[in-house]
Formats: sequence, C-alpha cells, structure tokens
Amino acid sequence: MQTYWGDIHNHCGISYGFGGLENALKAAKGQLDFCAIIGHASWYDMPERQAPLEFLVDFHTKGFAKLAGHWDQVRETVKQYNKDHEFVTFQGYEAHSSEFGDHHFISPDDDFPIEKGKSPADIIEKLKPRRVIAVPHHVGYTPGYRGGNWDSFNTEISPIVEVVSKHGCGMSAESPFPYYHDMGPRDSKSTVYAALARKHRMGFVGSTDHHAGYPGSYGDGRMAVIAAEKTREGIWDAILARRTYAVSGDKIDCRFTLNGAPMGSELEAEIRNIQLDITACDRIEKIVIFKNLRPWRAVSSWDLLKNPTVSGSTYKVKVEMGWGDNKEGYLWNAEVKVKGGILRSVETCFRGRSVLAPTPELRDDPDLNALGNAVHSQSDSHVSWSCLTVKNPTTLHPHTGGVILEIDGDPHTQLELEANGIVITATINELLNGNITQHKHSFNSEAVVIHPAVPIEQYAYSGSFTDAEKEDACDVYHVEIQQVNGQCAWLSPIYVV
Repeated sequence: MQTYWGDIHNHCGISYGFGGLENALKAAKGQLDFCAIIGHASWYDMPERQAPLEFLVDFHTKGFAKLAGHWDQVRETVKQYNKDHEFVTFQGYEAHSSEFGDHHFISPDDDFPIEKGKSPADIIEKLKPRRVIAVPHHVGYTPGYRGGNWDSFNTEISPIVEVVSKHGCGMSAESPFPYYHDMGPRDSKSTVYAALARKHRMGFVGSTDHHAGYPGSYGDGRMAVIAAEKTREGIWDAILARRTYAVSGDKIDCRFTLNGAPMGSELEAEIRNIQLDITACDRIEKIVIFKNLRPWRAVSSWDLLKNPTVSGSTYKVKVEMGWGDNKEGYLWNAEVKVKGGILRSVETCFRGRSVLAPTPELRDDPDLNALGNAVHSQSDSHVSWSCLTVKNPTTLHPHTGGVILEIDGDPHTQLELEANGIVITATINELLNGNITQHKHSFNSEAVVIHPAVPIEQYAYSGSFTDAEKEDACDVYHVEIQQVNGQCAWLSPIYVV
C-alpha cells in the first residue's frame, strides 16, 4: 500500500470559478497523484431572487448554465488526462443545498451526466447505475445555512467527508483554521465531532475548494489515500474503504492501524493494539489519539526530544520565497545544490491565486492559473524550480511558494541556494541553529528564507499503544497531528464494536 495525494474538490472557469480547465489539470499533475475538477451544477433550494440577493442568484444561475453548456467538453478533457500509474482523474460536479449542505459528486465513470435533485440521495438515485459518491464539504457552517446535516447523513452514499479546505477546518468549533468566509462561523451542531458523537461512519479528506483553477494549492487542504496502486480503480477502492485522511497542506505521511486494520475500518475487538507511524514535513508539535472524541494518548515535541523513536542522519529543510508588494505576481527561478550529502526527495509547496467565490471584482481569464510553477530538474545533488508568488493578502494569509528538501547528510553537509540573484550558502549545522533570510531589494522587497533544518528524530514517529477498556457500543478512535509550522493532519477513524 502506498500513499497517494489528491484534491477532489476545486473549481476553475468551467462554471463560476476562474482559469482554464487544462491549466488546472496541469497544475494538479505537477504536485498531486489524482484530482477531480468540480463545476457548480445546481442549487435546489436557492433563495428567491429578491433584494438584496439578485447578484447571488444571478451569479449561481449563470455558473450552472455555463457548466451544462460545456459538460461534454469538460468530461472529455478530464478523461483524456487520466493515465493510470501516472496521473488519475475523476469526473465530478457540485450541488448546493441550504437544507442538506453542499456536496460534490465524484465518479470514476466517464459517461457521468449532470443530474439535479432535491437532496444528495435523490441525485445519487438518478445517477444509477453509475458509480458515484456524494462528499459533504464545509460542513461546519450553520445547519440550514449550507452546513452539515447529520440527520440525513448516509455513509452508504457518503463514505468520506471533507473536513478541511480553503473555508477552514470543520472538525470542531475549536479546531485550527476557523471559518472566516462571508458564509459565517462554525456551528458545533454541524461539525464532524457532532457526526462522530452520533457514531456516523466516515473517512476524512481535505481538498482546496479553490476557485482559481489550482488543485492542491498549498495550505488550502489536500487528501491522502492509502491504495494498492495509482489507478482509478485503486484509488476509488481506497476511498470506498475510507483508507483516507486529510491534511491542511504538508504531505504528512501517516499509517494508523488497530489490530492491523487500517484507518476507516470497522471491527470487533476486546484488546485494541494501536500502531502509529508518521513521517511529517516539519518538527512535530503534537500527536493526539482521540477515543470517543476525548484525548486518550498524546505525544509532544518534548517527548520526541527526550525519547526519539527513530534516528539517523536525515534532515528536512524548507526553502520558501515570496513577500514584497507585487500584486500581479513575481516569478522565481531557483536552484539548490547539495554538497556532502544526498537529496532524497523534494516536496513542492506551490500555491494558486487566493480566490473563493463569489468574487465579483475578478474577471475570468483562461491563463489566470497558468503560473509557471514547476520542478524543472532534480537529481541526488540538486533541484531547480520556478514558482509565482504575489503579495500576501494579509499579514496572516501567506501567498509564498517553495519546496521541502529531504537530505541524507551530516552537520557539514552544505546547501547552495540561488534564486533570482539571491545567493545563500549554509551548512546543516548552521541551519540547526536557526533560519537564514535574504531580501531582493532594500524595502518592501521579495525575500527568501531557508528554514531551520529538522532532524528525522523530530519529524518522524513510530509508536504502539494498547487499550483493553470498552467504553461504548461503538468506540471511535481517530488521530490529529500538528506540526510546529501549524500544518495539520486528521486521520480517519477506526470504529470498534
């Protein structure tokens, strides 16, 4: 079983998003293993067109019509990009609902038609015999105000639930990443915790809900599947089995089993042997195993410092660029050379333009999402890449880009960075003591930072736990992970009956 990364809920100009469809697929292929490009298709209980909702109704109605008018072309383009073992695509579209909450409908079948209905179950019924699931998203909004509806939730049609996206995190009202979109705050009654309290069976996923055609945009939500192979059927089987988990951005590689059964499983057990294996992308701040929504066991960064569960001469170093006041975009061309060590892997942290709809001031441009983000060459001693960054939207919302390097070496291993004329040379030893920054100009300038080096014993963890206490007719175990940089992972529950 391998970990594959995807985004099955993102938008572009095929409905009321922005940017070209093919650019969106190319962006996804650049840093993901699979994706679905989602158009907006319907809203059964949309408010009436009266003041002050004229713009809202017209905006959605035009977007629905645009998708319907180009649906054959959209399906064919998505189909052409699907290449098993290389890059996997799924067909899909979204239906809003005030009563039932918003869902996106995903299918591995290329003859997938647009169907409208009064509820997710109604739409699924109309789509038979095609294979399809309905994925609830931004579930934390107020019930009846497009938040999650756990009274009508059906795991048979919704094996997975989107718990984090550009809207924020809907796990609980106290989770990281609050909701600040104009749709409103989180409501405890709609959150994932409320669903788990009812013992609803579900797997967790993240996706961006990005509206400018950039699937997998860093920091906006991504999903992982644990699958036998990178094919449509392999990934689809993993989704149906709930072998999924959500991350906010960093590709935190996780395994969570109970008596050998993977995340998403339902099983009978009196003695519960839990195994956790985690390889993060930055220093781990905390790992919490929850049992019936209460913290049951926790591992902190202090624990890893005192009693590391792995050891070795491997480090992760993030190189990040951006800042400045350029609202149109600044294109970086960068290269890192590694001397006295081996570059094991490179993880990209590329972002699309920060857009959520409705966005009336933005006009669609097919090239809006043609950003030039790409890794150009890579070996065991160097990597070169390009990425477009823009002025950070606020002081709390980054629009930077970069890469995370995994390096086998020692304190004397040297990194040489060149980025648009900025040159930085540093050893692992220097980076263990802090970061290094440099600016392009004297003021309001684009800048580069090489973050501190993180040794493997601080970003990797392996641990076993045993529980022999049955608390409920169904005990629900799930795991939440947070790194020092704020990036998180939420591992799908295991249900013990």
